[in-house]
Amino acid sequence: MTVKEFNLPDLGEGLTEGEILKWLVNVGDTIELNQPIVEVETAKAAVEIPAKWAGQVAKIFHPEGTMVEVGATIIAIDTDPGNAAPAPSAASLAAVDIAGDAPVEPGMIGGPAPGGRTAVLVGYGPKTGAAKRRPRTTATTTAALIQSEPPATHVPAPVVEEDPAPPTRTPQGSVLAKPPVRKLARDLGVDLVGIAGTGPNGSITRDDVLTVSSEPAGTAGSVAPAAAAPARVGREERIPVKGVRKLTAENMVASAFTAPHVTEFLTVDVTRSMKALERLKTKRDWRDVRVSPLLMVAKAALVALKRHPMVNSSWQGSPTGAEIVVKHFVNLGIAAATERGLIVPNVKDADALSTRELADALNALVATAREGRTSPAAMSGGTFTITSVGVFGIDTGTPILPPGESAILVFGAVRDTPWVHKGKIKIRQVTTLGLSFDHRIIDGELGSKFLRDVGAFLEDPEGSLLAWS
Repeated sequence: MTVKEFNLPDLGEGLTEGEILKWLVNVGDTIELNQPIVEVETAKAAVEIPAKWAGQVAKIFHPEGTMVEVGATIIAIDTDPGNAAPAPSAASLAAVDIAGDAPVEPGMIGGPAPGGRTAVLVGYGPKTGAAKRRPRTTATTTAALIQSEPPATHVPAPVVEEDPAPPTRTPQGSVLAKPPVRKLARDLGVDLVGIAGTGPNGSITRDDVLTVSSEPAGTAGSVAPAAAAPARVGREERIPVKGVRKLTAENMVASAFTAPHVTEFLTVDVTRSMKALERLKTKRDWRDVRVSPLLMVAKAALVALKRHPMVNSSWQGSPTGAEIVVKHFVNLGIAAATERGLIVPNVKDADALSTRELADALNALVATAREGRTSPAAMSGGTFTITSVGVFGIDTGTPILPPGESAILVFGAVRDTPWVHKGKIKIRQVTTLGLSFDHRIIDGELGSKFLRDVGAFLEDPEGSLLAWS
């Protein structure tokens, strides 16, 4: 046999570590070249890592939930398993000479790329083929495997043939559930074992977890707290700061204490914008497109940025040798609250898109974020950001600037409100906008004009387009 060690590769964007979210293979499994073998969460995204070689899984070095540094060995693969010999034990594997990495072909993961660089994993998305599930084991065989495992070394159990009888649920690591659902279960203290999944192939969904967590104790659907939940000491709970939360904290502290923030507010009658959205839904080309008030706010911001390009800029350098970089393109960031934490993916060159293209891009961005599949590349290079707190019933806020941007627009809840319209008090749809900006670049006059134009567009989108185009 020839056993090769596979190290955690450079995931790009300056990231140095990742958390093992889920192993997609077991010891003894036969794998193919470029088959996804593990899902790893970094500070920016969850990505699936493909195998560099075909062969048989000989050993898995780190269990799920472990933080691993880039370059550390995560799995060993026997690239010459011979006559389908059984998976080696921990003792026999320790005696096997581990082969070094053979030269990798150009363009393959870890191999050379144009310009002398090394190909990395940024940009890998979900699998397009049919998912392959591990054979489930019975409760009896699972318990036996766990008890026989050496306490000092993590050796995943070999594949066990399915029992003819209906299989019972295995420990939480083998329950069918996506990583975001597992995280939600950990946060809520819900054990996934015993939950009847309503998703594809019996997988557990977010709604399944929320249903169980809302049931009173003692009911048939209630379960014990999950073993993977954060340890509780006394009346306190300690939650490790890692992944997206860690990166967000670092960025917010850096931004808050670097850029002098100013925030202005504007309350706007958006009744015409809401009616325009309803008319848009009736158009033949828009009947299958999901449209929301966010689309109108994004369009308003793009139009206002074209009229006030200095808002779409960044401050670079020290106070003694600084310069303002004005961007002649708009990578429109949309702050999204996901189960992994707050992320800000952006629509590249949003200013060059038609309204329909913008709607499609926003829908794709939100869907990808909810699935936890946003890539690091999608979260880099933003030039202007919109955050919508209205979906939580909040009127407005004072957001902190994303690093490298000079302004962020907050969009509050749209409410039916008594409003003076054409000299009479009527019930109108009203919202409050907030604009935080870097006062080194944007003074009060420029910030006010930009916010005024966003509000004017939302008050009369058709008239504004005609007047400003």
